[in-house]
Amino acid sequence: MKKRETLGSRLGFILLSAGCAIGLGNVWRFPYITGKNGGAGFVLIYLFFLILLGLPVMTVEFSIGRASRQNIGLSLKTLEKPGSKWHLYGPAAVAGNYLLLMFYTTIAGWIIYYFFSASAGAFEGIDSNGIGAFFSDLTADPVKQISWMIIITLLSSSIVAIGLQKGVEKITKVMMAALLSIVLILTVHSFTLPGAAAGLKFYLLPDFGALQEAGIGTVMYEALGQAFFTLSVGIGSMSIFGSYIDDEHTLTGESVRIIALDTFVAFTSGLIIFPACFSYDVSVGQGPSLLFITLPNIFSQMAGGRIWASLFFLFMSFAALSTVIAVFENIVSYYIDVRNWTRRKACIVNFIALTVLSLPCILGFNVLSGFQPLGEGTNILDLEDFLVSNILLPLGSLIFVLFATRKSGWGFDGFLREANKGNGIRFSARLKGYLSLIIPIIILIIMIKGIWDKFI
Repeated sequence: MKKRETLGSRLGFILLSAGCAIGLGNVWRFPYITGKNGGAGFVLIYLFFLILLGLPVMTVEFSIGRASRQNIGLSLKTLEKPGSKWHLYGPAAVAGNYLLLMFYTTIAGWIIYYFFSASAGAFEGIDSNGIGAFFSDLTADPVKQISWMIIITLLSSSIVAIGLQKGVEKITKVMMAALLSIVLILTVHSFTLPGAAAGLKFYLLPDFGALQEAGIGTVMYEALGQAFFTLSVGIGSMSIFGSYIDDEHTLTGESVRIIALDTFVAFTSGLIIFPACFSYDVSVGQGPSLLFITLPNIFSQMAGGRIWASLFFLFMSFAALSTVIAVFENIVSYYIDVRNWTRRKACIVNFIALTVLSLPCILGFNVLSGFQPLGEGTNILDLEDFLVSNILLPLGSLIFVLFATRKSGWGFDGFLREANKGNGIRFSARLKGYLSLIIPIIILIIMIKGIWDKFI
């Protein structure tokens, strides 16, 4: 049997896993949800739920990967009791990785395009209407979008094709180091903006009156949802990296480090965005337009805005690309493990497949704009995002947690033994009831409410 690849270092595992988790949800979704829900008080509740829910679920997913030494397509089958059917979720999880990249490659393409545009001075000297038109022109042009999507997909597949250590691990390390450096530079710059103190006060000093105004129930649900979705657990994109590491460190401890890094990027994104929004009197509760319309408008008014816009979209490019590479690696590993394909063949086939599968998302903004699957004003991207975020991620996490705690699956003893191998923070056996009962109920609430809000 061909020897399975492994990661070359613990740092590679941490940065790869963090790179998968760190993405658009950290940079635009976290700040705008924080702004919409009262600022600092929301951040405290979010951090509480991140530890309460995100940490145990991530530990479970890593444990499944390391114990099985397999891609998600085979890991459940490897660990389950004979005759059980848990493995049926494996192919669905792989499909979830495809579905995620079917729209993520498009958005990553937008971000790379914005980086080059900002570097060329495209946002200098144009007003807010001009910046809005810039984004509208991009989404109305399928050829331009397809070109940038292909660049992202080709770049990611080429990096994965080089190999796990020499390609995926080595290049992700460089990107993550650059990402963290740029974040710190942008944060320091935001502190120097006029009016930055008001933005920092909103972001860092809890105002419980603002929480009441936003609605405590709404704030708690959105904090719970953000804590859950930010980590990208549920479709095996974390378990694959668990399958590549040794037994030297406990997986609870490793999960804490990865969550800390993910949270650091999300938190510092707020330190960049809130001072800028307050300095230029822009609403802090903007939605998706924050990234592609509001922030370029702010940069266009700044002294040295061309430099700061370029740095920001370079940071965003690294965040998006690290996620695409990590998920692409998970897809490719499926064909290496299950189909016994070479890495090169799996990369070529999936480059072609994902290029084709990404077309509906792009065409949904122009040629297929009449198709509004989730109601008026929605598009194919909204449908794909809903299926991943509101169906597959919570469903997969629910299955993983139940699998790790039910006797017909892997069982709590097996999970605990794997999670606690090595040195570091150990998962307490006293949390069995919480993991097997309370967390599944929380996940079901998130899943049901997400569907209810969309259709009822």
